[in-house]
Amino acid sequence: MRFTQPAPVFDANASAGDSLGQLPEWDLSDLYSAEDAPELARDMAWLEQACADFAADYQGKLADLDAQAMLDCVLRYERIDVVGGRIMSFAGLRYYQNTTDGDRAKFLSDCQDKITTFTTPLVFYTLEINRIDDARLDALFAENADLARYKPLFDRLRAMRPHQLSDELEKFLHDQSVVGATAWNKLFDETIAGLEFSVDGEALNIEGTLNLLTDTDRAKREAAARELAEVFGENVKLFARVHNTLAKEKEVEDRWRKMPTPQTGRHLANHVEPEVVEALRNAVVAAYPKLSHRYYKLKAKWLGLETMEVWDRNAPLPTADPAIVDWDAATKTVLDAYADFAPEMAEIAKPFFTDGWIDAGVKPGKAPGAFAHPTVVDVHPYVMLNYLGKPRDVMTLAHELGHGVHQVLAAGQGELLASTPLTLAETASVFGEMLTFRKLLEGAKTKEERKTLLAGKVEDMINTVVRQIAFYDFECKLHAARAEGELTPEDINDLWISVQAESLGPVFNFMDGYETFWAYIPHFIHSPFYVYAYAFGDGLVNALYAVYEEGDPEFQDKYFTMLRAGGSQHHKDLLAPFGLDASDPKFWDKGLSMISGMIDELEAMED
Repeated sequence: MRFTQPAPVFDANASAGDSLGQLPEWDLSDLYSAEDAPELARDMAWLEQACADFAADYQGKLADLDAQAMLDCVLRYERIDVVGGRIMSFAGLRYYQNTTDGDRAKFLSDCQDKITTFTTPLVFYTLEINRIDDARLDALFAENADLARYKPLFDRLRAMRPHQLSDELEKFLHDQSVVGATAWNKLFDETIAGLEFSVDGEALNIEGTLNLLTDTDRAKREAAARELAEVFGENVKLFARVHNTLAKEKEVEDRWRKMPTPQTGRHLANHVEPEVVEALRNAVVAAYPKLSHRYYKLKAKWLGLETMEVWDRNAPLPTADPAIVDWDAATKTVLDAYADFAPEMAEIAKPFFTDGWIDAGVKPGKAPGAFAHPTVVDVHPYVMLNYLGKPRDVMTLAHELGHGVHQVLAAGQGELLASTPLTLAETASVFGEMLTFRKLLEGAKTKEERKTLLAGKVEDMINTVVRQIAFYDFECKLHAARAEGELTPEDINDLWISVQAESLGPVFNFMDGYETFWAYIPHFIHSPFYVYAYAFGDGLVNALYAVYEEGDPEFQDKYFTMLRAGGSQHHKDLLAPFGLDASDPKFWDKGLSMISGMIDELEAMED
């Protein structure tokens, strides 16, 4: 089953402001009107019966089904996925609105427990599909075109065949999940949301404190960084316990499944070859000196500093306009950029703003960061932001809205094929950011304004590419080290500093306490090895955008076709119409050269 609580894909650059206008809130009634809604009770009862009936009708029989019967089986499974996904989307989104609310947390846990119990009888489905002979399945696909449409789904399931356990063990892992990773995820979320910080006498949550790292006042940035270090340090034993437990749990399951590396499961889920990810990682690490090292040396000069501290990394430039971007202005900026590319794109995006599909405000207990959750194909996505009015927040809006547009377009594939592998899931989001950036750059009236925009985009791309690959290396080191034994907080701290120093470069000094900043990164907890998807998406979009700028008259049509494909095609097939191939190591150099070219332009402005 694909449905769980929505795992938040957090944006690390959320930021701050005051006069923002009326910020939208979610209207979850398109899912259910309330936790005690009769429709929810009806669906929960239906789900319990549907799962039992499905198991009674199909367990032990999949290998003998003809093509039409197999299609009927897949469609019934898909319907179960939709109903379960609807319930868990509602419970999860309510929870992320206020993760410190005990009633919401209980409701989410109760829903998860019930649905895990209901769906335990369905574990046989994947196991039996993976025991069907290849020739038999191919014959079924050849016989029925409607069934053949689901071949990509079968291919992804069957990629796990070498790593499949016995039926009993698979059922055990399914049942045990609610007290395993899911429970540790919730502990992390609730702990992070409940942290309290005090900066210059003001009580803040983690979102407000991280936001101060982009403040114009260097003293305030330093105060925020030191307070973050203080609070993370006070809680580091708990965060180390969460990481130790989840990494060990993963190592045990990977060992039983005979996964050759800790990353293998993510690569299989992403439908991407390990060598493609390795080529991406190596290209980015090799480019550190000409990207992050070079840019931050330039930024230090702009800030009048010999050495940068960690609280200077996301500092605004002295030339930056400190004005807050209110919600209406942000909305217009993003929708205009989308409309300039294709009016259809803006039309798809408009309901997010008018129909309660975005929750934008910063509120006590609300999960930090930003994400877009697709819910299920017969409803619509929901976008969560923590909008505070900085230019980076506008880019975050453009990013998450890109996810939302992608999810709307892919819904036509149906529940089982709509979900896009993480490597391609970032395509529309990063492309939406690029459209918005180019729109703003075209409107720049002065050299200083252009410089500020370019520098902001370079920083965002470094955060998306360099920072995320450094995160990936940190995870690789952490899981490798945990396989050798328990890690102390100091062990994890050392791993963190090693990748930060390598990726950020020699211009940085790392204050005492920065070694604990791994503790708040949610990706490591919710989606191990997710982070390389950001770099994959950024490199892919840079290459795509270069094709767009070359003036391909069919680009928009090809682009929408790619988004509508959802998870129904491999990245090789989706990129072929654009003349691109992610398995070619030179592909990544194209994307990185776009970032390098922007730094070239910034350096030229110094002459």
